[in-house]
Amino acid sequence: MTYTRAIGIGAGRILYWIVRGLALSRIHPNALTFIGLLINIYAAYLLGSGKFLYAGLVIIGAGLFDMVDGRVARATQQVTRFGAFFDSVVDRYSDLALLMGLLVYYANINRNFYVVLTAVVMTASVMISYTRARAENQIPSCKAGFLERPERVVLLIIGALFDRMAAVLWVITVLGNITVIHRMLHTWDVSKQMDEAAAQQPKVLSNTAG
Repeated sequence: MTYTRAIGIGAGRILYWIVRGLALSRIHPNALTFIGLLINIYAAYLLGSGKFLYAGLVIIGAGLFDMVDGRVARATQQVTRFGAFFDSVVDRYSDLALLMGLLVYYANINRNFYVVLTAVVMTASVMISYTRARAENQIPSCKAGFLERPERVVLLIIGALFDRMAAVLWVITVLGNITVIHRMLHTWDVSKQMDEAAAQQPKVLSNTAG
C-alpha cells in the first residue's frame, strides 16, 4: 500500500466518523452549511488584517463543513432540492467574502493594482458559476473547464499558508477566465448540435409519415 493510499483511507475514516457524529447529533445539514459561511467570514476578516497564515488554517476548517454537509444530508436522508440550492448560494457568499477580505487588505496597504486584480478574480469566480448555471438552462450539462470552486479554494489556502497570495491571484485570473471561455465554447458547440438535431426533426417526421 502506498503512502498516499494510506493517507486517503485514514482521511476517509476520520471523515466517516465526523459525519456519523454529526448525523447522530441531528444537526440540520443547512445549519452546517451556514456555519461554514460564518467561518469563512472570519477567515475574510483575518485576510483583511493581513494574518494570512491564520486565515489559511481557518479556511481549511471551513472546508471541512463544506465537505460534510452533503454527506450528513445523505446519511440522515435530508437531501432536498432547496438544500442543494442553499449550499450553492452560500458557497458564492463564502467565495466573495474571502476575496472582499483581500480587497480590504490591499486597499489598506495602498496596493491599488492588486485591488483591481482581486476584483478581476471576483468577477471570474462569479462568471464561472454563472456560465454553468445559465448554460444548463439550455443544454444538459456544462462542467467544462478546470477551475471549479474546490480548485479555487485550494489555491487561496496555498496563497495564504505560504504567503504567495499575489501569485495565486494571477493564477486564478488566468485560469478562471479560461474556464469561462471554455464553458462558453462548450455551450456553443452543444447548443449548435442540439439546434441542428431539432432542425432535422421535422424532416424525419415527414419522411416517416410519407
